[in-house]
This record gives sequence, structure tokens and C-alpha cells, in this order.
Amino acid sequence: MAIQNSPAQDYVQSDYSNAGRLKANASDQEQKFIENLVVESIEIYGQDIYYVPRTIVNRDTVFGEDSDGKFETAKAIRAYVNNVEGWEGQGELLTKFGVRIEDKTTFIFSREKFKEKVDDDVVLNVEGRPNEGDLIWFPITKHLFEIQFVEVERPFYQLGKGYVWECQCELFEYSDEKIDTGIAAIDEIESAFANAITVNFAIGSGSGDFTVGEIVAGGSSNVTAEVKAWDSANRQLQVFNRSGIFAIPETVTGQTSTAAWTTASYNTLNNVNTAASVDQNYDFETLDNDIIDFTESNPFGSVGSTTDTTI
Repeated sequence: MAIQNSPAQDYVQSDYSNAGRLKANASDQEQKFIENLVVESIEIYGQDIYYVPRTIVNRDTVFGEDSDGKFETAKAIRAYVNNVEGWEGQGELLTKFGVRIEDKTTFIFSREKFKEKVDDDVVLNVEGRPNEGDLIWFPITKHLFEIQFVEVERPFYQLGKGYVWECQCELFEYSDEKIDTGIAAIDEIESAFANAITVNFAIGSGSGDFTVGEIVAGGSSNVTAEVKAWDSANRQLQVFNRSGIFAIPETVTGQTSTAAWTTASYNTLNNVNTAASVDQNYDFETLDNDIIDFTESNPFGSVGSTTDTTI
């Protein structure tokens, strides 16, 4: 639309009723043009990643966390990796608990593409943007990152609008969460690091072979678990993601294979996913019997004991 300054007059920017005023924040067309440039740049220079939203299971309102969170879907999207010279953070640190890796990076999403590829397709804990606590799988390096903070004002309102989400991430520390996204490379993290135990079955107590990945259930305890491995020769079943403790004895049945065997023994302290030199829960549980006499009412001393005649 052409604006004519006739008769000649000065335009006042605060006069919003004046049709000839300048629009400092640009028009919708200009904002859309910048947005398209951002999308195109990320499509050209970005990387294919998977966005993995977190499902809240049991929120701790005191500490503001969810130790039982699970991840059940992964959405493919392009993101720009803001670190061209390698990971940020402190890298590998040698601590008294061993080597700790503190790699960090920043992923940048187009807001328009994030809405199309992720937000419109899944339910997020906070709708409309990436969420702190959600995960990002980087296939090139096979790293799984957790979003720690989402910067919403960088760049600072170019032409009066924000065009990207800047996600500051750290390497994800697995803590027994359930991961079942349907992407094999991501789901393998759970089977490799989850707390897994070995269930021993009685001789001649069942039939059939369990299938890796299927769900098994206890007949009397109703406890469920996911199969990690099955040794038919020694009648040993490795499981993780247990919902409780199996009864001894009870029949454990595979929900897919229909294999059914009767439990004989198992130990919840022996985690088969960690080396014995690292996971020493069972050692402490058994070796402390040679140090402390737990048959005593107070194995740590006689103070407070009603049978102590010296006090």
C-alpha cells in the first residue's frame, strides 16, 4: 500500500492511529522470510538427531525430580550442533569413583520445525517447546544427551520474534529408567546398563525357550520383567525392569513364547550388567557377617542394652 505524505507532516512513532508510522518489529512477511532462512540453514548445516520426550511416572514434589521416568518414543528432526571443535564441558575426569565423563553440547532447533516434527505429534510435559529432562540421541557419535536448559531469547528477538530453541545439554547418566522408543540403538542403552539379575529354575520344572525382549510374569507374585538373555542348558534367565520380587517357588511364563518354568533361586544383589570389581553389593552383604555378629540385639556395642549389668 502506498503512503502519501500530503499535506507534508511529521510522523510521530507513538501515534498508533497514524497509517504512515514505521513498524520497527517488521511485518509478518519479513518475519516469515527470516524464519524460512533459519529453517533452510539448519536443514543444510544441521544433523539428523532423535528427540526423546520424558514421560513422568512418579514426580517427587520435594526434590522436583522423577526417578521412575520412562522414554517411550523418539522423533526424528534436524538440529544444528553449536560446537564445531568438539564437546564442551570438562571432558574426562579421574575421580575417587573412577573416570567421569562430563561432555556437554548445544543443539539448536527451528521453532517451526520443532512444532511440526515433535510438538504436534507427541504430548510434552510443557507443550510448545523442548523440555528440560528430555533426551537427544546423536546417531553420528552414538551419544545420548539430556537437556539441562532451554534458552528462549537467543538471538534476542530479531525483527520482534524468536525463531529457534537453543538446548544446552549434558551427557545422560542412566539410572534405571525404562527406555522403549522403538529405535534399537537407543533401546540398547537400557539392556546394557539396567539392573539385571539371573533367575535360576528347578531341574525338569518347565518347558519352552524364552525370547529376548519379551515380558515374563510370575504366576503367584504377578511380578513382571523383561528378558535380557536365556540359557536353556543351565536353566538361567537374565531379566531387568522388574516390577517386584519373584516368589520361590512360582511359575514364570513368557508372554510371547509361552515358555513356563518354576523358580528355584535368584539374587537381587548380583547385577549381571556390571563387573564384579565395580558392583560389590553382594560382597558387602556376605563378608560383613565375618565382622559383625548380627545375632546380637546390638552388634555395635552394649550401650543401651537392658541385659548389660555394668551400667
